[in-house]
Amino acid sequence: MGICNVTPDSFSDGGRFVDLEQALAHAEAMIAAGADAIDVGGESTRPGAEPVAAATERERAVPVIAELVRRHPDLVVSVDTSKPAVAEAALAAGARIVNDVSAGRDPALLPLVARSGAAVVLMHMRGEPRTMQADTRYADVVAEVHAELRERAAAALAAGIPAELVMLDPGIGFGKDSQGNLRLLAALPDLAALGHPVVVGASRKRFIGALTGAEVGDRVPGSLAAVAAAVTLPRVLLRVHDVAETVQFLTVLTAVAGAA
Repeated sequence: MGICNVTPDSFSDGGRFVDLEQALAHAEAMIAAGADAIDVGGESTRPGAEPVAAATERERAVPVIAELVRRHPDLVVSVDTSKPAVAEAALAAGARIVNDVSAGRDPALLPLVARSGAAVVLMHMRGEPRTMQADTRYADVVAEVHAELRERAAAALAAGIPAELVMLDPGIGFGKDSQGNLRLLAALPDLAALGHPVVVGASRKRFIGALTGAEVGDRVPGSLAAVAAAVTLPRVLLRVHDVAETVQFLTVLTAVAGAA
């Protein structure tokens, strides 16, 4: 899943693809590089980010989604939003996944997704982006995160979303410290054991810089290392900035595993 942020303030690529044609060119490059899905987001969820109005988010993201669907009818397009109004417009434009960092916190979102027949990504986050890094303490980060995701998955099922369309994301970097992120990445098989597809978004995250000293633009090797174990999961979607590098890495890694 290639990341297409149409925001002025995302942590890695904010301001680079705010223009429609810039966003489309970026998405086209990721498709050509081997992306199976494109995730379009109109609101930054970086630590400390301020929320934006639904109308602003919709105006940023929906035209990109609509044009991508027009150009590539078979492409899986995702909308990165927690707002039902934005999700509804994106689904009407052809999006097939709602990627919600709040895991369906708004009670209108999960029934909306169920009615549409789309998939949903339920991500764990403590609080909201503006405040999520204020408290990263857990008694047991893996147990707590997985328990909360299990509860949100049950809510999605109760809303009428089929189990195979409910995807779980541990929320790397969302209300966790570096050690917590590492523990959650190591415990991905346990998350997959809950019975749902897993989404991993570790690309260029701050913990990679904390471990290695690398700046945001130099974190490709660390991003690849972070998801290396995910290739063994039964159903996994990797949300990444660097599509070509990730595709090459996974192609070789899978080939080596298959030759053993």
